[in-house]
Amino acid sequence: MSSTQFSTEIQTTISPHSQEPYTTRIYPSITELDATIAKVAAAQKQWAKVSLDQRIQIATKFVEIFTSLASSPSSPLFTELTMQMGRPIAQTKSEINGFLDRAKYMIAIAKSSLQDIPIVEQDTGKDKPGFKRFIRRTPLGVVLVIAPWNFPYLTSINSVLPALISGNTVLLKPSPQTPLTAERFAAALIEAGVPEDVIQVVHLTPELTQHAVEDKRVDFVSFTGSVVGGKKVEEAAVRANGFKGVALELGGKDPAYVRSDADLDYTAAELVDGAFFNSGQSCCAVERIYVHESIYEPFVEKYVDIVKKYKLGDPTDTSTNLGPVVSLAAAERIRKQVDDAVNKGAKRLIKEGEFKEEKMWVGTTYVAPQVLIDVDHSMDLMTEETFGPVIGIQKVSSDDEAIKLMNDSPYGLTASVWTAAEHNPASEAAFMNIVDQVETGTVFLNRCDFLDPALAWTGVKDSGRGISLSKFGYDQLTRAKSVHMKIKTA
Repeated sequence: MSSTQFSTEIQTTISPHSQEPYTTRIYPSITELDATIAKVAAAQKQWAKVSLDQRIQIATKFVEIFTSLASSPSSPLFTELTMQMGRPIAQTKSEINGFLDRAKYMIAIAKSSLQDIPIVEQDTGKDKPGFKRFIRRTPLGVVLVIAPWNFPYLTSINSVLPALISGNTVLLKPSPQTPLTAERFAAALIEAGVPEDVIQVVHLTPELTQHAVEDKRVDFVSFTGSVVGGKKVEEAAVRANGFKGVALELGGKDPAYVRSDADLDYTAAELVDGAFFNSGQSCCAVERIYVHESIYEPFVEKYVDIVKKYKLGDPTDTSTNLGPVVSLAAAERIRKQVDDAVNKGAKRLIKEGEFKEEKMWVGTTYVAPQVLIDVDHSMDLMTEETFGPVIGIQKVSSDDEAIKLMNDSPYGLTASVWTAAEHNPASEAAFMNIVDQVETGTVFLNRCDFLDPALAWTGVKDSGRGISLSKFGYDQLTRAKSVHMKIKTA
């Protein structure tokens, strides 16, 4: 049984924890979907006339409403998210906090990001005599946001709120695994003052999603998901003709490099969390670690000691810090990747059965954490996305070797470097050398698995293209219109 069952009419979400149906939704017909797109397209013309200040006020009110919802002791927000996608309830609040933090930041920079850009001459600081020129940011129109299940709030806020603030209308298509999250999001926006036709949640089959992408009334598509899914969205956009814009935030195989001068206690703890939070089901989870040979053995020992303290089990239990993966199919794929690596010479450092009291059985969605050594790039474990609570740790002899291995991947979302750069100019210089050479969208120093809304979120290679968050996120959701005025002089 897969995590989500599809029929021609009904979408059923299966809880990873219980493997029982959790909620159902009815898919629209093509005629109904077309009518929804028509409503959103018509509403955009009026929404674009609402002043930027008013749109910012509505967005600010939305944050207040959602903050109140998240603060209510009786709020079902956290339990329903845990039941839909399996993350331990003790960790769920961090997603909501991040969701609100990103919203606040994008609201704070909205005016400066979307205001007219005047043209001035370098020598005078003014426009040319007799002319007034500026660049205006104008909305694209209808934006289709296709959100994933692993961080449904965090990923959707990246595009939905800035799209609305920019004057676009939004079709929000959640994953079938987490349908309630989009409905919660949209309901709060509407309560804050966003007209109902400006934000529409649509539950769609893959075929209906393709139909929406191909619709000429949809002006831009923001997709977060798999490489395979991203290619399908891109192909559908091409079939639509008209050069429709597409942003793709896809897979990752994010590396970490631990240099010889890293703080071992701090680094090991941070990289365990970076690899195993949300059962490793994060776009920018650490999936492979390279450690300088001079500290390899003590690092591995510390790392394994921390992993063994994890509690795998019922995600509704507040003491659990490792829940199930999203589906039976995902669990089997993860186990197969580990087995294939072992068959090629990798060594498991977590003994089989060590977590068996927590339901670690073949045939369940509960996958015990695993640390493997004696790994190399002949193994899928070190080259293909795992998206599970598994890490491979490989020994390296130099920065150059680490850089080569970090870049030996079809993906390029984030990378992290762990070194005493803040105390050592030579280490800082070495870090900056790595920054300039590593092929990735974000490079971290002494942190990982984090998205700062002030920075552009982007990837290279098969991790996709396009940008969300930061000022550049607004640039992606608008088009530049140049205004060139010749002013008659007396």
